[in-house]
Amino acid sequence: MAAVRPQILVIDDEPQIHRFLSPALDAAGYEPRRADSGQEGLRGIALWSPDAVVLDLGLPDMDGKDVLARAREFYAGPIIILSARDKEAEKIAALDLGANDYVEKPFGVGELLARVRANLRQAAPRMEPNGPLTAGDVVIDLERRLITRAGVAVRVTPKEYDVLAYLARNAGKVVGHRDLLTAVWGKAHADDTQYLRVVVGQLRQKLETDPAQPRLIATEPGVGYRLTA
Repeated sequence: MAAVRPQILVIDDEPQIHRFLSPALDAAGYEPRRADSGQEGLRGIALWSPDAVVLDLGLPDMDGKDVLARAREFYAGPIIILSARDKEAEKIAALDLGANDYVEKPFGVGELLARVRANLRQAAPRMEPNGPLTAGDVVIDLERRLITRAGVAVRVTPKEYDVLAYLARNAGKVVGHRDLLTAVWGKAHADDTQYLRVVVGQLRQKLETDPAQPRLIATEPGVGYRLTA
């Protein structure tokens, strides 16, 4: 049964970095995402809400510290700086702006992967529901990041998983549109309800017996959604 792989977004304009880092992340069990500029990276963070970000400071369109500052307005996940700038002042500035870690170029892939693992552990929620949640033939196992229906693994996108996991952590409660959007896409997208409608619709297609008459993910008109489990 395939679990959802954590996404790691690498924001770097050097093609060779992506050429060897992407396969290394993939082999380590992550889903690598790529951005070659600061603006592309910010769009990627907003769109994918990755589990962690690896950010270069020397980008072609804007300074990496500006990317970091803007990302921290709507993204709370780990951001690891990867840069050839080795001056102490640069490290202090990046950490003060909200970076979680700083790795100097040239770097060892093993060390970077260890930093990624450590930061993901620190960012992991402290509390999860006790055991898998069951609703009919659907089982949501947050600890294993695994969704099954009638005993068969259901493939979901990272965004679908994030929405379902947030609802599962609040099972039986009504979760407002803005709360869900902020938790999954960030504050900058708190009013983009169309994102939520699309993802919830996709989840219902995969998990509901009759998507037109949903029983697992119920709509609370004008308010939000509630997971019945």
